[in-house]
Amino acid sequence: MSQVHSEQLLNEVAALPALPGVYRYFDADDQVLYVGKARNLKKRVSSYFQKNHGGTRIGHMVGKIARMETTVVRSEAEALLLENNLIKSLNPRYNILFRDDKSYPYLKISGSGAPPPAGADQGPAQAADFPRIAYYRGAVDRRHRYFGPYPNAWAVKETIQLLQKVFRLRSCEDTVFANRSRPCLLYQIKRCTGPCVHLVSAQAYAADVAHAEQFLRGETQTVLQALEARMLAHAEKLEFEQAAELRNQITALSRVLHQQSVETVSDTDVDILAVRVHGGRACVNLAMVRGGRHLGDRPYFPTHVEDAHALQALDEEGEDAARPVEVQVLEAFIAQHYLGVPVPPTLITGAPVDKGLIEALSQQSGVKISAVHNPREQRRIWLEMAQKNADIQLARLLSEEGSQQARTRALVEALDLAPDNLDTLRIECFDISHTAGEATQASCVVFHHHRMQSSEYRRYKIEGITPGDDYAAMRQVLTRRYGKLAEALRNAGGEAVGGAQAMPDLVLVDGGKGQVAMAREVFAGLGLDLSLIVGVEKGEGRKVGLEELVFADGRDKVYLGRDSAALMLVAQIRDEAHRFAITGMRAQRARVRMGGSQIEEIPGVGPKKRARLLQRFGGVRGVAAASVEDLVTVEGISRGLAEEIYRALH
Repeated sequence: MSQVHSEQLLNEVAALPALPGVYRYFDADDQVLYVGKARNLKKRVSSYFQKNHGGTRIGHMVGKIARMETTVVRSEAEALLLENNLIKSLNPRYNILFRDDKSYPYLKISGSGAPPPAGADQGPAQAADFPRIAYYRGAVDRRHRYFGPYPNAWAVKETIQLLQKVFRLRSCEDTVFANRSRPCLLYQIKRCTGPCVHLVSAQAYAADVAHAEQFLRGETQTVLQALEARMLAHAEKLEFEQAAELRNQITALSRVLHQQSVETVSDTDVDILAVRVHGGRACVNLAMVRGGRHLGDRPYFPTHVEDAHALQALDEEGEDAARPVEVQVLEAFIAQHYLGVPVPPTLITGAPVDKGLIEALSQQSGVKISAVHNPREQRRIWLEMAQKNADIQLARLLSEEGSQQARTRALVEALDLAPDNLDTLRIECFDISHTAGEATQASCVVFHHHRMQSSEYRRYKIEGITPGDDYAAMRQVLTRRYGKLAEALRNAGGEAVGGAQAMPDLVLVDGGKGQVAMAREVFAGLGLDLSLIVGVEKGEGRKVGLEELVFADGRDKVYLGRDSAALMLVAQIRDEAHRFAITGMRAQRARVRMGGSQIEEIPGVGPKKRARLLQRFGGVRGVAAASVEDLVTVEGISRGLAEEIYRALH
């Protein structure tokens, strides 16, 4: 194997130290292939180059290695943390890789929790004195308190409704709160105590907030005892209305706890991790328990499982027995998922994991973490639920992928395509959208590896044409999309050009003979293969399932049949192009009509701040009518930026 590698690379391998560290392999295009850790860098890395791995997955990867990088660390724990940080940032081809999806929602209670100032009940109610509960997603801010993370938005909203029923905390925006002159509907249905118009004292409201926080932390018995003590104190003072309110609160909380009794145990914050591997795919199902309440779960599907399993088996050879693939997947998830995400003190795992990994995680998070395998009682029930859901989610994924692969294969056969690899078949589809010629936009959506690739979608703003001229719009977008690629192909002597903007195996245009003729004209002018172009012509009455395919190279039209798997794939891609084009067109039209571009052009106002401004004030006119003081109340808008916005709109 070493004969295919440069002498410089082999010399670097020979010079490696016998110390713990992390290594990275790169191919000739400087793309990272694999990231690994080692107790002994010299021994581990040398093992790749001293053996003949033949035509195995390992041999295929090793044959691509053009250079390597190594980093020496002080301990295995440091190596583990560095390895997974690099895996997340570099996306290597041969590592088990989980998609970076950490956008968990939180429940937010505004304010720091400090007691309200003396005299807070006199004068207009101040929002800062009456904390608000809200759904939140994003970076946390020390000025507020956050509970979670929750597995999904539904779990947060259900918890907010529960807190409103029991503790009657406000959920309204501060601007709404500041402008109330009478209580809202939530007060009428006993979901709020009406702090906006002083129907509850700041001290009593603060007590409700404190009890809500205790409930969210799982301290339910403490909350009940405190409420009972307050109720009895009011009763002794003959304050029967206040005592009745607290009695109703206790009843509501007891009802909630009774509904949760199956789930409430001594554990407060726990993550349950179940793993299933089948058919070359894997699923890790993460279930969350927060404050003793089971909040639901979320599935994760890693990539590169089979390749990584083969390479990790080589890594472990001579050190430990090769671990089952389930263990490798679970350990990869734990190491990658909890980078930058709060870790609960207890992990319940469906497979035994390395103690060194848990120790490294504890060291990184500053929280003493324990991992429990083969749990008992309620924990076992939680784990069995998670394992059942992992089975269901993996079966669903395999079923969907199987049907999608069948559709890809059917289209290849129906159109007599000849891709090098069915998995890499690349299809690009174009659509034009406008409203009576206004705000014309073209969309390009991309399909490969048996699914739509939304990160590669592109929109094109069409300008300089007669409004409503779809043919001219199609000419412009195809020229812009493939002009530079055609030039690159000519410079390469007709050889294929790689990268994200590679020439597709098929170009779909939404339209019949006219659009295909325009596409043919563009491709002929660029010197590209006309056989790549296929038009999707609507059938009689524009009914779905009656579409016909029109070819630019002179072949007769083809009707695939209403039940054709190939037509289903074509329709799926065409409909996605239409959806992507029409949403872009509507957004562009709204900017033109409402003047939204005025705000976008203000330095320092990006999409998020613009969305917050429009949401708070109901549109551009509302933003323009707002004072500097009003603008400052929007999250992320400083006084300097508020003054800049005010000047720009006046």
